[in-house]
Amino acid sequence: MADTIVDLRSDTVTRPTAGMREAMATAEVGDDVYGEDPTVNALEAEVAALFGHEAALFAPSGSMANQIALQLLVAPGNELLCDADAHVVTYEIGAAAVYGGISSRTWPAIGADVDPETVAQMIRPDGYFAVPTRAIAVEQTHNRGGGGVIPLATLRELRQVADDAGVALHCDGARIWHAHVADGVPLIEYGRLFDTLSVCLSKGLGAPVGSLVVGSAEKIGQARLIRKRMGGGMRQAGILAAAGRYALANHIDRLSEDHARAARLAEVVAPFGVLATAVRTNLVPLDLTKHALDAPALAAAARAEGVLISVLGPRTARLVTHLGLDDAGVTRAAAVLARLLAA
Repeated sequence: MADTIVDLRSDTVTRPTAGMREAMATAEVGDDVYGEDPTVNALEAEVAALFGHEAALFAPSGSMANQIALQLLVAPGNELLCDADAHVVTYEIGAAAVYGGISSRTWPAIGADVDPETVAQMIRPDGYFAVPTRAIAVEQTHNRGGGGVIPLATLRELRQVADDAGVALHCDGARIWHAHVADGVPLIEYGRLFDTLSVCLSKGLGAPVGSLVVGSAEKIGQARLIRKRMGGGMRQAGILAAAGRYALANHIDRLSEDHARAARLAEVVAPFGVLATAVRTNLVPLDLTKHALDAPALAAAARAEGVLISVLGPRTARLVTHLGLDDAGVTRAAAVLARLLAA
């Protein structure tokens, strides 16, 4: 393997910048389980305000933040609707069922293309011994949908669907920062459409750990109990929260750089017929169905030349740009991938 690695597997592989490490080292801390960590409290207030909600809760991971939110909205034995590729039912290892007793039903996955009418027709009311629908979840941006952005107009239609049916609407906003930069939609505009959101600090924003649940003061009060029950109560977590506050202040606008680098990679792989969908943000999905190389073979060959990519399935791979990748890294990765795909 080459001495210098270009890691395109995920935007979770970033390391804290020097400024972020300084913020962590000097953070004022307290016991967050008692609600006494001033840096955590400041982060929670800041994120709640960004999305126009009353409160937020710092959690160790995006999966925990999602699952806390779902438990707030869907009682055991009731139903969540989402798409078949949604993170909450694909990459959270059955947590909604295991921890929340939540029944999930999905519509066919078409990435960021959501049909509100299809969702409306799936909603089941109380009665007739059917499992009643209590919430709808969407993902912004959509991971397995290639970083696609759900249009604001579609989200407004979904809000109306939810209101008409008397059900809640949750946003898995792990990469909502990317949608905000790509489409120019204010975060508060997204926030007003959802009953709850989960937002991640450790992906595009480059913090080492942490996500937040966002919602009403009442819901976040309940969320604090659920977090403790799930083992997510942390003590002097201000060290971690300081990294998140630094990321919010310094790393949102620069996401446009990641989008530009992803577009460069897309231009390189597109002539080989493997680009799965148009690239909008920092994810470049590869469909190798018609290529001689399958995803594991491409990943192995790229790794041998110092370029790491994600394998999502036998014929599906993914490239991700992030804070830890510069233009030189993109140039090097592009050359390796072009050579391998042309072979």
